[in-house]
Amino acid sequence: MNLQQLENVEKDLQFESFTNEDALNLGMTLINYAKENNKAVAIHIERNRVPLFTHLMDGTSEENVFWLYRKKRVVDHYNRSSHYIAARFEKQGTTHDESSLLQSSDYQAVGGSFPIRIKDVGVIGTVTVAGLTAQLDHDYAVEGVKRFLSK
Repeated sequence: MNLQQLENVEKDLQFESFTNEDALNLGMTLINYAKENNKAVAIHIERNRVPLFTHLMDGTSEENVFWLYRKKRVVDHYNRSSHYIAARFEKQGTTHDESSLLQSSDYQAVGGSFPIRIKDVGVIGTVTVAGLTAQLDHDYAVEGVKRFLSK
């Protein structure tokens, strides 16, 4: 996907509101999606940087927790998906690690964290997936939000 396509996905997948109960339901939607595909993922959902849902499926590890936080900090910083930020740096012929001033031990611009954006308000949180490839983590986060919003 190019930057415009990634941007369009973010524009399309906006919420009317986002409650603690929504975080639980979004998290369970993602878990069920991973189970359908026989995948093990770690999932972390925050609103205003407050954790509302975290679950590590069997087959994931503490390493995935570090990735969840490193990816979600990218969204917190830029208000864009971590995949979009990675692609933006790549388009400039560089990487986030090489060219941002952010510590790579705390920030990783790789796919998997997606902004929770409220219509006419802006980004209020993140949904982050870790445990697969960067592309699949991104795809799972997007699919989880799509499924949640279509309910």
